[in-house]
Amino acid sequence: MQSLLTGRLFLFSYTFPSFFRRMTSMVYECFLLGAVVLVFFLLPQTLFGVFIGIAVYPSVLWVHFFLLLLVYFCWFWIRGGQTLAMKTWKIQVVDISGGPLRPLQAVLRYCAAWSGVMLGGVGILWSLVDRDRQFLHDRIADTRLINKV
Repeated sequence: MQSLLTGRLFLFSYTFPSFFRRMTSMVYECFLLGAVVLVFFLLPQTLFGVFIGIAVYPSVLWVHFFLLLLVYFCWFWIRGGQTLAMKTWKIQVVDISGGPLRPLQAVLRYCAAWSGVMLGGVGILWSLVDRDRQFLHDRIADTRLINKV
């Protein structure tokens, strides 16, 4: 058991998931996201492109992809703190006080995660040197990954 202390305020007790469990959960999440992207990204783009004859600019495709994943992750993080993969591996994301994420906090975590991944995975590797083994985007958004009891 570890306790999270911010200043002099005791917040709550919990245990952190190991780096291996978080990485395994992320790999499983990629498989699940494949299905989500297939249905909500490729299918609409195919319908627009092939049947309607509308060519979509690459920048619009990136925005569509970014927003699709934003909705997916933020929806699950706000409503229970767990995506489908996180439920399987019993990992939960909570705010610094142990409560559910606020909508803007979920969006900040998502955007910071993209930044950390796009910079060569530095946001993920950060957890190897972090005292609480948290990702960089969790530090930025004041969130924590904990073991779901």
